[in-house]
This record gives sequence, structure tokens and C-alpha cells, in this order.
Amino acid sequence: MSYSGFFKAGNATLAIDTDTINGKEVFHVTGKGWTTGVIKWFFKVKDNYQSYFDKETITPYRFKRKINEGGYKLHREIDFNYANNTAIIQNFKKKRVDTAKISGRIQDMISMYYFLRNQDLSTIKIGDEINANMFVDAEVFPFKLRFLGTEILKTRFGKIKTLRFRPMVQAGRIFKENESVTIWITADQNKIPIKLKASLAVGSLRAELDAYKGLANSFEIIYD
Repeated sequence: MSYSGFFKAGNATLAIDTDTINGKEVFHVTGKGWTTGVIKWFFKVKDNYQSYFDKETITPYRFKRKINEGGYKLHREIDFNYANNTAIIQNFKKKRVDTAKISGRIQDMISMYYFLRNQDLSTIKIGDEINANMFVDAEVFPFKLRFLGTEILKTRFGKIKTLRFRPMVQAGRIFKENESVTIWITADQNKIPIKLKASLAVGSLRAELDAYKGLANSFEIIYD
């Protein structure tokens, strides 16, 4: 990741494994992000997100979020109970447990990515939108992802055909506007993110895929 096109801002990783929740085998995904170099001296970021979700339906059962973003800290663990439509939120920072109501199909901040990766994009057209509900902290928010078209990107791996999307994000503390982020994913069966650009409240952020391993499908590269 680079900040405003000049400074290396940090790194981020996403790794998937298996685990067990209430006797059921689930996917366990861990996402980490941290600042490096000069940036960390005036805006330190150290984030850890973990999601445990159903292998077939991608329904999240547990979500963990422990972040430090420039002194803004959160440490929460959420258990989703679909039998009584509740989310049990353990707030470690405030040392309390809260309950929130949920209904219908929801995603957490990590499982949402895998939910979107499993969408059938074979007939998607420019302007089409994918909608879902995402549970953040203690509330359910509508999430929208708009398709902008295809693009051939030059990457460190070679030329890659990509699909370009714009998610709706929350303007304010981090992002400049609701439509501040553009993301490119590979136009193959992997659908992995390969590039991201974002206009921040101060400056801009750019991220590009640096390495990958263990993909389920072949990584398609265009050879001229």
C-alpha cells in the first residue's frame, strides 16, 4: 500500500484456514493490516480482523475485530445466533456485552468479500449493482457494489484482465466521500483483488497485489 502516490504506507494480508464453531467445520479467515516506514510515525495502524463462516452458505458465525488506527481503538468479538436473530457483542475495551437484533441474511466485514466472490458475474453489465446487508460493530448497514466495466491492467505478474467495481463506503473519519473507493478483481474464477484506489479524508491510498499462493484456480495472465 502507498499513501498519496509517494510513500509506502503499509502491508495487508488475507489468509484462509479451517476451524470449528459449535461442532461445525467452518472457514476461518484472518485479515491483517499495518503501517510501515515513515507513515507509522504519524499515523500508526495495526488491524486484525477474523471471520468464521459457513463453507457452503458463507453465513458468518463469529467475527473478531481488534484495531488501532491512529489511536482509534476497538476490540470486539461478535457471535451471531440465527435461532433467535441476535448478535452477541463482547466489547473488550469497555468491558461489557451487548445484544443487537439481526434479521435475514447478513455478512460481516470479512465474510462479505467471500460472499461477493461467490456471485455469478457471467452476465453482469456496466451499472449493475450487488446489494447485501453488512453487520458493523452493532448495526446492520446496506452494502452496495457497482460494476464499472472491464480493464486490462499491467501488473507485476503481467497483463491481467480485471473487473472494476466501486463499493459504497461511509464518508467521514477515513474516506472522503461515499464513492471514494475503486477496486479491481481478476476476471477469472479466483476473483481476487489485484488493485485498489481510495480518496481519503486526507490524501489518497493505493494498494496492489504483491504475492499470492494456494489459489483454487489458475491465475490467468495475458501473453502478447
